[in-house]
Amino acid sequence: MADLGFQASALRPAQAAGGSVGDFVALMKPRVMSLVVFTAFVGMVLAPGQLHPVLAIIALICIAVGAGASGALNMWYDADIDAHMQRTASRPIPRGRIAPDEALTFGVVLAVGSVVTLGLLVNWVAGALLALTIAFYVFVYTMWLKRRTPQNIVIGGAAGAFPPMIGWAAETGSVGLGSIVLFLIIFMWTPPHFWALSLYRARDYARAGVPMLPVVAGANETRKQILIYSALLAPLATMPAFMGLGGSLYAVTSVALGSVFVMLAAGVYRKREGREADRAAKQLFTYSILYLFLLFAVLLVERGIARLAA
Repeated sequence: MADLGFQASALRPAQAAGGSVGDFVALMKPRVMSLVVFTAFVGMVLAPGQLHPVLAIIALICIAVGAGASGALNMWYDADIDAHMQRTASRPIPRGRIAPDEALTFGVVLAVGSVVTLGLLVNWVAGALLALTIAFYVFVYTMWLKRRTPQNIVIGGAAGAFPPMIGWAAETGSVGLGSIVLFLIIFMWTPPHFWALSLYRARDYARAGVPMLPVVAGANETRKQILIYSALLAPLATMPAFMGLGGSLYAVTSVALGSVFVMLAAGVYRKREGREADRAAKQLFTYSILYLFLLFAVLLVERGIARLAA
């Protein structure tokens, strides 16, 4: 599968003049960053203890900046791939609005600054976890797995699952069982989420030489794996209700949301031809974002109500 990969330096766009503020914001993948900050915040709220509000805000800013650093470094390294994919061709580096060297410097400064600030002002357990997250996303996922194996999303998904654990560690200075469960929920959610996307973007990935599962193993195998992971995710997502992280509202919500998730995954598995297949994959991809948001939002609301009632 190594023959599917590109050299990182290949097909780089020409050096660009300094980009606009909007270009650098785009480099940080703000939509991904918003989900990272949200899940980290939920991890902080669910954790035992009471971090000073100012330190909590600093921690969230550092986590956001660290996520932005990961995005910038990912776009720097993957500029050659991004230029060949319809979904990513308009990003700042392929368009020549930001030079690769600028993106690299920007990402490194953000990464070092966020980790050091979080470690010095909050605690070094959270700082170390943030450093691990950035390093895992950049070196393990972006530079190694993405171009070499169809398991890139499965293993690389750990990077996106760390934020609630970082938030928990910022609050407590440790990694608790609750944060591990939150990590596992996001970890198991990531494959069906991204494989649904890759099903209707398979030509994009094939053209760019990225060995996503539909490209390497075929669409039908991908549909089967989506269904398997969805069936495993649904019961796993109910665990917070049995651990005291969530209450009855979360229990009911997680079962209902999980049932819809599995139903949509079954629809992806059944519909294998033409526009119906693409529509089913798009529905699952769109719903998966709402699914994760609602799960964590209900945990947040229940904890907020509990604190008000205390």
